[in-house]
Amino acid sequence: MAIDRRTMLRGSAAVAGAAALGGPFQGLVAGPATALGSPAFRNLRPIPDLRDGAVRLHLPEGFSYRSFHDTESPVVLDDGTNLPGRHDGMAAFDGPGGLVALVRNHEVNGPGPAFGPTGDWTYDPMARGGCTVVNVSHDGHVDSAWTGINGTMMNCSGGPMPWGAWITCEETVNGPDVGPDFTRTPNTALTRPHGYVFEVPATGRASGEPVTAAGRFAHEAVALDPVDGYLYLTEDNFGFPSGFYRYQPSRHPLEAGRIDNDGRLQMLAVRGTPNAHLEATQPLRASYRVEWVDIDDPDPTFPYTPGETAPTTNDEAIAYVGNQGRAQGAANFSRLEGAVYENGIVYFTSTQGGGPAEESDGPIGNGYGNGFGQVWAYHCRANRLELIYQSPGKQVFDLPDNITVSKRGTLVVCEDSSEDNYLRGLNRGGQLWDIALNRVQSARDGRPRYDDEFAGSTFSPDGRTLYVNIQASAGMSFAIWGPWHLMGV
Repeated sequence: MAIDRRTMLRGSAAVAGAAALGGPFQGLVAGPATALGSPAFRNLRPIPDLRDGAVRLHLPEGFSYRSFHDTESPVVLDDGTNLPGRHDGMAAFDGPGGLVALVRNHEVNGPGPAFGPTGDWTYDPMARGGCTVVNVSHDGHVDSAWTGINGTMMNCSGGPMPWGAWITCEETVNGPDVGPDFTRTPNTALTRPHGYVFEVPATGRASGEPVTAAGRFAHEAVALDPVDGYLYLTEDNFGFPSGFYRYQPSRHPLEAGRIDNDGRLQMLAVRGTPNAHLEATQPLRASYRVEWVDIDDPDPTFPYTPGETAPTTNDEAIAYVGNQGRAQGAANFSRLEGAVYENGIVYFTSTQGGGPAEESDGPIGNGYGNGFGQVWAYHCRANRLELIYQSPGKQVFDLPDNITVSKRGTLVVCEDSSEDNYLRGLNRGGQLWDIALNRVQSARDGRPRYDDEFAGSTFSPDGRTLYVNIQASAGMSFAIWGPWHLMGV
């Protein structure tokens, strides 16, 4: 149990990881740990789950939690849905009667019958992912729950919309026109192409139709800039470069109350540096002026006639949209995952960013990217990209994934490590500290392993409760509450 292996930034870690920028992180500086001081409640301790007394999380003193929708045993929702596992991205909205409405992704891959009842909200009856909607109390008691959308695939993350909807993202390009993905499972049973974003209301069910103009690629997360009306989109390509995109609907979403399907998709490029290797180690306070290149064919359908022609390979299909941008100089990132908008800035994570640059003509090893993670900030009005944190090593910060932001402007980052997984805080002073440690044992073997990732961190609208998932093979959600202000969250 490696609780003490995570420490505050120390020595070279602080120098490598901190950078100065404006916005909520004003005052972030590089320096030794002694100059930054010690955060409150660095030492986590085992806390019993108020549901049954089992210890599933380690938290700071004074914090409590309750788990819910633990699918280690069957959970049946109000509409008869057998709750799927693989709980992933999530957002919180005001619910009825003082409750919180959560819209939660289920990152289930592979062809198979859709979970839950089918209807207009079912995109493909032979796909197993989707979203559930849960009305829950601030202390983790479920009031009601139902299927929000089904028949989608690998619903990874997404983003909340101000009108009370969640944009859910498919992290795949599977379809009947595409060959098997990493699972080597044929896609012939699928009835529709995948790789899109869908809008899911927090009060009912989705239309079941994708926003195809926002691209068919391995979508991860979405962040809406409410000023300009752009949707910023991350892409998580494991074995290929990933891109940072923006989608401009034909009508401002706050006026329309939805995301329309008549917009333009673009991809970020660094001015003067075609195909910039942003997956590689960046200098301290790295800052880039950027431009945006158009994607002419955001929604490809690949030619395929069963029995006559072979489907396009998954590798070719998953890089198709990004390759259009890279042909015009778009930048290379490593596995872009979580994204959140705050005060004119879109923060997003690069899970394996940092480390040596990828060789453009060499073999790709363990994914694309050789580092332990970066956090980037795109300044929407200044059209400027800035590196705000880069992990100097696995023991300091390991593979950042989903992120959210507190009312005080602190980022809460979920780790997706192959070892212990933490929720981390990154604050205005440049400090990185532990918020929670997963102690749910992995179901993959009999050894005591705790390598299931945190996902879907989101605060209740009033900031009192942090809801988060552990994406175990079974899946589990948590409500966590306590004196957030004492730890700078």
